[in-house]
Amino acid sequence: MALAFMPFWLAALIACVGSVASAQALSDDGALKTFAVHINRTPPQSWPGYGVYLGNGFVLTAAHVPGNFAETKPHVLIAGQDLPASLIKEGSLGTIDLTLMAIDATNLPIRLRMSRMPLCERAPFPGETVVVAIPEGTARSRILPPAAIPADLRGRFDTVIGDVATTGNSGSGVFDAWKQCLLGIISRKITVASRRMALGAPPQTRDIAKYFVPVRDIRLFMPTAVSF
Repeated sequence: MALAFMPFWLAALIACVGSVASAQALSDDGALKTFAVHINRTPPQSWPGYGVYLGNGFVLTAAHVPGNFAETKPHVLIAGQDLPASLIKEGSLGTIDLTLMAIDATNLPIRLRMSRMPLCERAPFPGETVVVAIPEGTARSRILPPAAIPADLRGRFDTVIGDVATTGNSGSGVFDAWKQCLLGIISRKITVASRRMALGAPPQTRDIAKYFVPVRDIRLFMPTAVSF
C-alpha cells in the first residue's frame, strides 16, 4: 500500500488553522461574560446572585435569586453600573424558577445596547458540551443523562450538568458551546447522602449535579409582548 506524505507547508497551515480555531473557541467562551450579570438585593445578600442580560434592557435569573421582588428591590450590576430593576414577570422556586426583570439600558456601553442573547431553538441533549458564564469567568461542562440523578427526581429535574464545584450558581446562564445561545438558567444543586464515616456520625452529603431550567420552559415563561 502506498504511503501518502503531506507537504510541510500544508501541515504547518493545518496546525496554524487548528490553533486559531482553538483560540477562537476560548475567545468565544469569554465573550459570554458580556451577558453575565450580578444581582443584588436591598440590602445586598451575603452570597453572589447571578443573571443573564438578554438585551434591550431585559435580565433573566432564577426566581429565588431576587426573592420576593417587592421586598428585596433588586439591583443589577452590569458593565460597572449598579442599576435598579423593575419586575416584568416573577416565578417561584416551587413552580418555575425564573424571574424576568428590566433595567434602564440608556447609559450602557453601545456594544451592550446593540447586543442580544438569543434563546436556543432546540432542547439540550445528554453529552452536549455547554458553557456556564458568570461575570468573573466561564467554565465548560457536559449535560448528564437523566440516569445520573436519583430516580425520584427524574421527570422534574432532567436537565442537569456535572462539574458542580467549577460552574456558576443560581441564576447563571447555561449556553450552547458552539452557537452561543441560551440553553437554560441554573436553578439548584442536586445532592445525595453519602455513607456515614463512623457509627453515630451524621450522614455526609455530596453534590452530584446542577439542575437548570431548560430553554423550553424559558420560552413558555417569557411574556409574548417581550421582544429582545
